[in-house]
Amino acid sequence: MVGVDQVLTKLATVIDPDLKKDIVSMGMIKDLELNDGNLKFTLELTTPACPFNDQIEQDVRKAVGEIEGIRNFDLNVTAKVMEGRSLAADEAMSTVKNIIGVASGKGGVGKSTVSLNLALALAQSGAKVGLLDADIYGPSIPLMLGMQKAFMEVDNNKLQPADSHGIKVVSFGFFAEQEHQAAIYRGPIISGILKQFLVDTNWSDLDYLIVDLPPGTGDIPLTLAQTIPITGILVVTTPQDVASNVAVKAIGMFNKLNVPIIGVIENMSYFVCPKCSDKHYVFGEGGAKRISEKYNIPFIGEIPLNSGIMQGSDKGKPVIITDPNSPSAEAIRAAAKNVAAQCSILAAKLKEEMQGDAAA
Repeated sequence: MVGVDQVLTKLATVIDPDLKKDIVSMGMIKDLELNDGNLKFTLELTTPACPFNDQIEQDVRKAVGEIEGIRNFDLNVTAKVMEGRSLAADEAMSTVKNIIGVASGKGGVGKSTVSLNLALALAQSGAKVGLLDADIYGPSIPLMLGMQKAFMEVDNNKLQPADSHGIKVVSFGFFAEQEHQAAIYRGPIISGILKQFLVDTNWSDLDYLIVDLPPGTGDIPLTLAQTIPITGILVVTTPQDVASNVAVKAIGMFNKLNVPIIGVIENMSYFVCPKCSDKHYVFGEGGAKRISEKYNIPFIGEIPLNSGIMQGSDKGKPVIITDPNSPSAEAIRAAAKNVAAQCSILAAKLKEEMQGDAAA
């Protein structure tokens, strides 16, 4: 008669393509029951946005199907996002599993658009997501979400984020009339505002907090990197050398600060002709891929140029919500899965390091 050890041995042949480890050693098999050939367990994946979730489930079903003596099989598939940062070292934000800074070397590459749509895509996958608009000088997220009249309340000395499309949103734009008022502050004050947004906000339980950073390598990116443990940085660029050469400077800064680079994503990669479906590389080709290969960092994806993205941003209607079947929305969802996968990889490395330290 088949036994539990035999089942676990067979399941250990199923490898997570991202983590390069078997699902048994990773603790993905939960609540296993085996009675007279009737097998039941839960497969707990590392994130609902993993690009290989379907493949892992199929591999599990195939492995179980090859075990002699299994009469019935009941599989429950869930996901629990791994902690990609040391929560023990960050009491102020101990309920946020992953903090992802979205950076760029220069302005005009669509970084806020990428941040917003990635946050929405992760939320659509089933994850709990927050979005912090950390561009104090030019907060644009409220406009892009159609939340110009929204505001944040204070309860028990904690800011309460606004809600939009299933994500929690914090922005300096909620405190100023964006059309008329400019944020005229020096670096220390800006850093103080960011710290308050991070630690004095009731983020509740989040799987991912996306932080939309201002362009460049100034006070705010430094403050984020030095104030709290973060999972890593996603760098946004466009294809042309002018943008990619400056994006490298942002990568260099975070490398010096020992902050992991989640990867590089290319915005405005190409234009798809609506009549002939041909791709036109308006701004050149392959800037992000060249960065990825040269500096050995993950390539997250390419987002095509689309007038719908611009129009949606201006009207407060993100393309992933208003046109979910467009090439741009599909590219964003694919990029979001890759971001989630890289967070899981970093989380697995962190777990190994913490176990090694404990053993030592």
